[in-house]
Amino acid sequence: MITYDAVVIGLGVMGSAVLRSVAARGLRVLGIDRQHPPHALGSSHGRARMIREAYFEHPLYVPLVRHAYDLWERLERESGTTLLRITGGAFIGEEGSELVSGTLESSRLHGIPVDVVDGAELGRVFPAFAQQPGIRAVLERRAGYLDPDRCVRALLDRAEESGAERRIEEVIGWESESGHHDGRLRVITDGGEHVTDSLVLAAGPWLPSLPTGHRLPLTVERVVQAAFAPDRPADYTEESLPVFAWEFEPGRVFYGFPAIEGAVKVGLHHGTPVSDPDSASREVSATETDEVRSLVRKFLPGADGPLVEANICFYTKTPDGHFLIDRLPGLEQVLLVSCCSGHGFKFAPAIGELVADLLTQGAGGFDISPFSLSRFEDG
Repeated sequence: MITYDAVVIGLGVMGSAVLRSVAARGLRVLGIDRQHPPHALGSSHGRARMIREAYFEHPLYVPLVRHAYDLWERLERESGTTLLRITGGAFIGEEGSELVSGTLESSRLHGIPVDVVDGAELGRVFPAFAQQPGIRAVLERRAGYLDPDRCVRALLDRAEESGAERRIEEVIGWESESGHHDGRLRVITDGGEHVTDSLVLAAGPWLPSLPTGHRLPLTVERVVQAAFAPDRPADYTEESLPVFAWEFEPGRVFYGFPAIEGAVKVGLHHGTPVSDPDSASREVSATETDEVRSLVRKFLPGADGPLVEANICFYTKTPDGHFLIDRLPGLEQVLLVSCCSGHGFKFAPAIGELVADLLTQGAGGFDISPFSLSRFEDG
């Protein structure tokens, strides 16, 4: 039986990035997914995923996302595929809103050039936006979007070029071969067994249901995304409209992109908790699309055209909205990589390198202690 240096469970963008980085270190690595990635059943799909530098969630993410920019650009060169589009970004809300104040704080601490405009000026610079009184918009030049399917495909292709193996199997469980907390593991799937020194759990919304032996502090949300054909297409090109996020009520964010293949993708940055992603409805109701359309009418009135598509993805969220990257208590050779909380896609290649560092060196150049599991046990 083959013994792997690492087995990665879940090949969405995070698992694919880990697979690529670990294989590039010369390790023997196997990736396992229930479906053929890229697919539209988890969290790594859709027309676009936003990337931005002045990170409102916390300034600690800025060095990591800067590294991710470099790695996406490198992957573009290696794959010969366009993955990243720079459009600029507008981050909008009332002056004291978390979105505006957090974006300004990150820009101040990390020297990121931004411009701040009021609602009238925002509407003049970008005619697609309705002119709303009493708002501020932070304009960031380096923001843009990534093509999810191309990104996952490019990562997997580079992983296989470096010797990684892939299997489409369902994981049943795993056990220590020696009975020790740091020994080799036997990973059991519906297709057989695989022996490995390390196991990376990057299964996204399926992570809470994996047999870890722990109740992980994760909530899975079903999130609706929609795309509309704009009535005024000229106002929605990449030259006319940046990616944007608009905090229209405390904690409620409406976000969107320029027109991609003739349609403007928009959504709400929150969803409905579900107990099982496999049983959650993948049909988007008229009520759900009407809720999104009502925000389009208010903030992007020229995009209130025909509905082109509506779909769902899943957010796998921690209680504080930050990432979870840590070793499984009592089984040190198992790594939990639940990075998203709805904002992780952009970081994938940097997280892949970080995990490869943990597997090969025991530590990396980025402090992951803020993403530890123990932070939820301390109070």
